[in-house]
Amino acid sequence: MQYDGLGVDSVSWAGRTYPEIRAVGESDGSVLVVPVGSVEQHGPHMPVATDVVLADAVARGAAATASADDVPVLVSPPVWTGSSDHHLHWGGTITLEVATMLTVLTQIARSALQNGFDAIFFLNGHGGNSPIVSAATKTVGTEHPHVEVIATTYYFLAEPVAEEIRDSRYGGMSHAGEFETSLMLHLAPELVREREYAVDYREEPKGGYDGAFHDFFSHGPLSVYRAADSQTGPGTTGDPTLASAEKGAALYEFLVEELADLLGEIATSVDDSASAECEGDSASAEREDDEVDGA
Repeated sequence: MQYDGLGVDSVSWAGRTYPEIRAVGESDGSVLVVPVGSVEQHGPHMPVATDVVLADAVARGAAATASADDVPVLVSPPVWTGSSDHHLHWGGTITLEVATMLTVLTQIARSALQNGFDAIFFLNGHGGNSPIVSAATKTVGTEHPHVEVIATTYYFLAEPVAEEIRDSRYGGMSHAGEFETSLMLHLAPELVREREYAVDYREEPKGGYDGAFHDFFSHGPLSVYRAADSQTGPGTTGDPTLASAEKGAALYEFLVEELADLLGEIATSVDDSASAECEGDSASAEREDDEVDGA
């Protein structure tokens, strides 16, 4: 797949008319995917929109695959900015405050769900967004108790294949490292400045704690805060020199299949739940009629 920017394909909300969007949303088992990215520095070799491109490309690829299997699914335009204040001092970063981003996500859901979708899936593409996306999941779920609300960060889905193909040691598949650069070389190679690669391994987990984040596929239960201005280096955290378009293709194919399967599971789950609820309502109505007849 070559990434072609804001989508106007069959699964993209942006390319549909409002009657078409409502028709999908009102279908049994309908799912809306909301990619959530960021605009932040990705070292000297990658565009600042990397997280937007990757989350959107994975979402649209998976939705197209699921749609081919009759899953009623659409992908909203990506949320292009997130929580990235820890990247500001490098330059090129546009960020939101935590409360603002939470409001943005909940209001997107609030308006989009008026079109009848049974489920909404926040597909996050930036680690700094994770706690806010989790909070949005709870907030939206509380406001919409009859809607399935789900979220994940897309790269976690790739762990099995990433461990097979990586050539970097732990610390090499993190921000603008082997993983993200490989995906970009596959999806949008013209945006990667290969002559500008800069290697900067995270030699130990964040803060030196064994249970803290080390790279995308080596992380524990600890969250550790570090002030933005305490970070130095070229802006990468990993080894882009080990990236390749071939690795990116393998990663992308795996991610699309995993997410498409998950979308299918969600659609089946919410459809079954709706059917069970309707049967329960029918049974309750029949009991009420029997009570009236017997009175």
